[in-house]
Amino acid sequence: MFHSGEEEGARTFARKMIADFEADVDYIAINAAGCGSTMKEYGYLLRDDPAWADRAKGFSAKCKDISEILLLNPPRQKRHPLPMRVAYQDACHLRHAQGVYVEPRSLLHAIPELDVVEVAEANLCCGSAGVYNLLHPQPANELGDRKVANLLATNANALISANPGCLLQLQAGLRRRGFPQISTYHIVELLDASIRGIAVDDLVRQRE
Repeated sequence: MFHSGEEEGARTFARKMIADFEADVDYIAINAAGCGSTMKEYGYLLRDDPAWADRAKGFSAKCKDISEILLLNPPRQKRHPLPMRVAYQDACHLRHAQGVYVEPRSLLHAIPELDVVEVAEANLCCGSAGVYNLLHPQPANELGDRKVANLLATNANALISANPGCLLQLQAGLRRRGFPQISTYHIVELLDASIRGIAVDDLVRQRE
């Protein structure tokens, strides 16, 4: 709702989220970029509410993307090789809203034999943008097709992102272009595969 400008409704849900998740913890881990960018802004969203302003500010200070948390300490578990060529797609809500773009790349580059390639026009939105692709499907599809064309130009055999909305948008674009065989993964899925030593063939078969 916050993404769509429905701030009063967003404040209602923000208060409920804080009440449900507020706890004596150091961090709140978030694995969806759009959710993370909003939760980090609860302090701003509830700044004029005297009963919630301080709680919201404290809550937001604990919110971190999973890539930020995973780099707080050196890895303890061995990373097994994943001989794949992958393209990393920056989620706008992660790169632009949160300023998090080095961390996901650092995690991917730590996986042995994983060839991480950059996508042209990395700053360009893929067209998902919260519910933008539902409200404005034509321009959203145009953005998605442009992003997919840049992806295909890398000759990568898999696409990685840190946001489910981006992955769904790009899956749709790949199908429109006739390339449904190119797999898409959340960054955590690749890290999990590397830690558990899952073979690339088995990882791909999970998408079939």
